[in-house]
Amino acid sequence: MLLSGLTAFPIKTEVDILQKIVGEGSPTESWWPWMARWISFVHKGVTETAQDYPFLFYGTDWLAFAHIVITIAFIGPLRDPVRNIWVIQLGMIACILVIPLAMICGPIRGIPFFWRLIDCSFGFFGIIPLYIAWRYTRRIISIESGGAAESH
Repeated sequence: MLLSGLTAFPIKTEVDILQKIVGEGSPTESWWPWMARWISFVHKGVTETAQDYPFLFYGTDWLAFAHIVITIAFIGPLRDPVRNIWVIQLGMIACILVIPLAMICGPIRGIPFFWRLIDCSFGFFGIIPLYIAWRYTRRIISIESGGAAESH
């Protein structure tokens, strides 16, 4: 989550690099032309936005900030998982909600289906460690309460 947030700041630089590696004219174009076209299209949009409307990137700065703040919230379960199980549950709910968001908003914004699947993978893979943490936390609660929580 923190890494994702930090990478939201240098979008122009990252997309420039991605264009060279994966965009049109790169070796990727010969074996994955859809991806190369999409990356080049994104590169063009980001480049023109940076040149003509740089203030729009202020929105991604706030996106990055939100990622960093949410990451800080996950310190709570590391320190006291029982008291902060709600943070783990919130993370699991967010992982589930990634899928409808990508599948509903993606087509509205013109995001290709393969890219929406990549976005959905964050929810799919993100929920795995959260579920494991939730299960361990439920065990701690069960032990602390003499086994009563295990039945819930």
